[in-house]
Amino acid sequence: MQIKDVLLAPGYGSFFYDDQAAIRAGASQDGFVYVGEPVTPDFESIRVPASSLSVGLILADDTVVWGDMMSVQYSGAGGRDPLFETTQIADLTSRVVVPRLLDVDVSHYLHACAKVFEPFEHKRLPLAVEYGVSQALLRAAAHLQRTTMAEIVCSEFNLPVPTRRVPIYCQSGDAREINVDKMILKAVDVLPHGLINSRQKFGVDGQTFMEFVTWVATRTRQIGGPGYHPVLHFDLYGWIGQEIGQEPPSIADFICTVADTVPGFTINIESPADFGSTQAQIENYARIVSILDNRGSSARIVVDERCNTLEDIRRFAEAKAAHMVQIKTPDVGSIADTARAVLLCKENKVGAYVGGSCTETDLSSQASVHVSVATQADMMLAKPGMGVDEAFSIVGNEQNRLLAMLNRRRTRNENIG
Repeated sequence: MQIKDVLLAPGYGSFFYDDQAAIRAGASQDGFVYVGEPVTPDFESIRVPASSLSVGLILADDTVVWGDMMSVQYSGAGGRDPLFETTQIADLTSRVVVPRLLDVDVSHYLHACAKVFEPFEHKRLPLAVEYGVSQALLRAAAHLQRTTMAEIVCSEFNLPVPTRRVPIYCQSGDAREINVDKMILKAVDVLPHGLINSRQKFGVDGQTFMEFVTWVATRTRQIGGPGYHPVLHFDLYGWIGQEIGQEPPSIADFICTVADTVPGFTINIESPADFGSTQAQIENYARIVSILDNRGSSARIVVDERCNTLEDIRRFAEAKAAHMVQIKTPDVGSIADTARAVLLCKENKVGAYVGGSCTETDLSSQASVHVSVATQADMMLAKPGMGVDEAFSIVGNEQNRLLAMLNRRRTRNENIG
């Protein structure tokens, strides 16, 4: 079936685009605003309201299916695509992508993605375009097959229909203490992220961060329900390396100390250091992983920065340069590549975390749920936004609805059989 027409609608992301380089350099906060001059190209200020662009595919039966394009919070950092600019993206989509969409059969998902996302002027399309359009194409295929997006992914990748829920990971933003309490009361599987993105939040020699880790563990025991035992996951934005030094043994020593302060908990440390390039990141993260494994530490390293595209993920997974990879969906591009990335991680016995960004939308988050469940990722991010309640309900409810539908279909098939 072909697409009759294509709609474009400018929209809003659920948080803000932030200039990571300026924040790392010490930009201070005045309320919600960062004070100072931006450093990263295309940023007119350090904090910019996130924007998005919706693409709607009008099918032969006049049904309209949508997908949303956007960038991640720290656009232009760590090898990522530049800041999302709605007008430029809309112009490129109209000139290049729309004619391709009008010429594909949307009933064959992976084939349609391959045709639409062919290079333009010898360059890959912006990853935000791939991300949004691939969501719309996935919804189109699901509509035509009268099935769920998850089942389309299973069919295209020859996967069994899933039965297991995927653990959900929530992020706190700057409202750390209040949001940690919310996460514990809602029995979130993985928490709290922590947004440790500045020297002030990390502290001299990491002391402020260590105190926060201890507080989270203590608070979990204080107000958590019986048997509640979440994974503790902290995103350090490279600050162990920034403050302690860039030597893998020193970084591993610090991480072991963190894990030892909260015995009995599994600790995920995301982005302990930024070594400046993908190759350097792979080499040094592999050393940190090896040191932790040799010591029998319960801490796990999660990679984010410098690991963006499917090819990046392949290199990290094959080099065992992380215990877990964040598959940051807008940075990966096509959501079909998110599915491929999860399967790559599993093949290499590396954890697969389907992440993304607080700047995303309800539609992109729901599509991510279907890919996460279909591929049985190890965990997925509650998104969009930095508030716990909204993101957890969007992702959690979509997963529960999906599993209810899959269970009903499986039961009916068993009864028929």
